[in-house]
Amino acid sequence: MPVNTRRQFLKIAAMGGAAFGFLGIEPFRGLSRAHEVYKGASYLPPSYKELRFGTLGFIDRLHKIAPGRFEFYDSASLMKADEQVRGLRVRSIQFMVHTSTYITQEFPILGIIELPGICEDLFEHGERLAMESPLWKLINDELARGNLFMLSSGGGVIEPEYIWSGSKKIVSLADLQGKRCRVVGPWATALLKSFGATGVRIPSEEIFFALQRGGVDSVVANVNTVGARNLYTRLQYCFQVPIATATIGIFLLKDVWDNLPAGDKDAFWEAGKWYDENQSLIGFKKLTRETVWPAIKNSGMRIIEPGASEIALLRKNAAPVWDSWKNRVGEAIGRRAIELATGKA
Repeated sequence: MPVNTRRQFLKIAAMGGAAFGFLGIEPFRGLSRAHEVYKGASYLPPSYKELRFGTLGFIDRLHKIAPGRFEFYDSASLMKADEQVRGLRVRSIQFMVHTSTYITQEFPILGIIELPGICEDLFEHGERLAMESPLWKLINDELARGNLFMLSSGGGVIEPEYIWSGSKKIVSLADLQGKRCRVVGPWATALLKSFGATGVRIPSEEIFFALQRGGVDSVVANVNTVGARNLYTRLQYCFQVPIATATIGIFLLKDVWDNLPAGDKDAFWEAGKWYDENQSLIGFKKLTRETVWPAIKNSGMRIIEPGASEIALLRKNAAPVWDSWKNRVGEAIGRRAIELATGKA
């Protein structure tokens, strides 16, 4: 039965997971037929025009290289963001375009992208995450432990996530005390806790209603989310202190990648290279600066830049977060990743 709707996907995923568990066997390995149709899914809805720039280009190039071989589904048309890894594992999809933040708990090496005090370095120096770079290779060596492969990170990261607030304004780190703040990643949550804030994990599609109902006082998010979700209608202040970031990677299961027929692997690699060379430079930076930021500023948003003392305090409180992350991935791996991400190796 073709998997063309989210309801069909969930039914097949549930049946497949139950069968594998009952029989004590694993799902089939790899894709054995050269004429296989590859299904992919994204977590992004169409409103994220700038962030979708590279994704659409990637898919377009796949279609041109191998017409009729690829199917692609936008956000929630097949599965929700939190369902995509499961979709890969039960082989309902063969590749996903996903943000690192949503899966860093399961794959902690991706925390190197999110860590406060490092995220701004990776935004300015996206080449450190380029395909075949030492950091890309290190990340993939660790992802392989969980049978995941990151074809491309997009050649960099999204502009760092800042703190956005409304009537309960946050224009300094001290203002975080006692606030409830929307956040996604665990390392950003740990940083907020060190300043007395409570992090509440809320998917981006639910932020507007959380603000409307008073479930959170503020939001940690990138400017693209604020624009695409119309959050500027409920927010007044942007405290431009870099709390975290994420990337939008293209992922496959490692065993699927390893067993792709040569021509199919070449198609993914060629399209992935284009994505790697263009998504960060154009989607994350150029288009965002030219379209999203002007709209946010024209909405009346007040932009507050942190002073040197605030940045120093953030980095001080980030140090224990780095240590906690290194405990998750291993001291040597963590130290090496940080050195590569900050340009010290």
